[in-house]
Amino acid sequence: MNNPLLSLFPVTAEVKDDRLFVAGQDMAELVRRFGTPLYLFDEATLRSQCSAFRDEFTSRYPRCRVLYAAKAFTGHGLARLVAGEQLGMDVVSGGELALAKDAGFPMERVYFHGNNKGREELELALTLGVGRVVVDNFHELSQLEEIASRRIALQDILLRISPGVDPHTHSHTTTGVTDSKFGFLMDRAAEAVGLAMDSPHLRLVGLHFHLGSPIYDVEPYQEAIVRVLAFAAEMERRFNFVLREFSPGGGFAVSYTMDRPAPPPSYYAEGIVSALRRGMGEGRAEEPWLIVEPGRAIVARAGVALYRVGARKEIPGIRTYVSVDGGMGDNIRPALYGSAYQALVANKASQEPRETVTISGKFCESGDVLIRDIPIPPLIPGDIIAIPVSGAYSIPMSSNYNANPRPAVVLLTEQGPKLWRRRERYQDIAALEEE
Repeated sequence: MNNPLLSLFPVTAEVKDDRLFVAGQDMAELVRRFGTPLYLFDEATLRSQCSAFRDEFTSRYPRCRVLYAAKAFTGHGLARLVAGEQLGMDVVSGGELALAKDAGFPMERVYFHGNNKGREELELALTLGVGRVVVDNFHELSQLEEIASRRIALQDILLRISPGVDPHTHSHTTTGVTDSKFGFLMDRAAEAVGLAMDSPHLRLVGLHFHLGSPIYDVEPYQEAIVRVLAFAAEMERRFNFVLREFSPGGGFAVSYTMDRPAPPPSYYAEGIVSALRRGMGEGRAEEPWLIVEPGRAIVARAGVALYRVGARKEIPGIRTYVSVDGGMGDNIRPALYGSAYQALVANKASQEPRETVTISGKFCESGDVLIRDIPIPPLIPGDIIAIPVSGAYSIPMSSNYNANPRPAVVLLTEQGPKLWRRRERYQDIAALEEE
């Protein structure tokens, strides 16, 4: 019988002969080939999540665009995969924008977010022909107006509104409350609408909000939708503003551990679409486009992190630490957010837990702990720890702390493994140093 933890792994995961396989690939063999730490992405899981969000939303609301939120993880390979699935992309920096462009991603499907876009980033966005700029504040609105004035075509924009709704998630990932660095406060947003509507160089096509992540309940979205649609109706009366696009953001939850399952895409689609239709009421000549931005919910389950076991420290009556060859340098989420994970021993995947250990990293911080007090089969040096649901935010937030190279990233396909990003070398870290 397969281990129940497989429900957290990619959809192609299975256990055979006491070993963990994903997309038909033996994890132990991949470690021998690519080394550790190693991040794997399962193509089948990525594509199924793209199609699930696309189909669940568009079946209920045909005028819907699904954008992949690139901050969860991006690179040339993923950008091309997402483009092939007919999704757009939400980027938050010039770097993410440049990666999308280099990958050949259609610029008209890109929405450029961010609370402090630099002038050079805005210049780049307009030069590349980005589809929408999501304006976050008055400073940006003024800069964008000046930059757009030197161009012929109007630049389409959305305004980001802070609706003052608490999604009851971690304080570091809550973005839609009043006390947040993001977006126009409701009592100043009307002024921003007026300025945008008066601009001869910008075209205000819609409103956006984002509440935070991960959000397990649909009610915060529904509350914010009511508030922002009421605001849009007021702007229509005051400025003849027409809401052509409406974005409630993303932040949809994923299941990191067995004890907290996340809702399926259909739950969010039904809740958001029903609230949008109720809020718009009857008599609209044309429904606005609905823009949703799942990132974590597309890539998280598709990703698996692999580590090799090294040192062991037993403190009688207190705790046993087992160290691995990665940690907060490639996944800072446990140290930063207190994020919880579960794990399998990839080369002992059928064995029963017989000890409880804390899996710690190799970095020079006491807080470098990946999983605390996990029941697991007995571990010895060289065993392979597989941590599921590692596809979101781990690699984008990775660092060279302690001058450690960042890990390789591999896509697992039906045809075999494909290297998406090679492992960094010591020379890469030193390359930017000036004598």
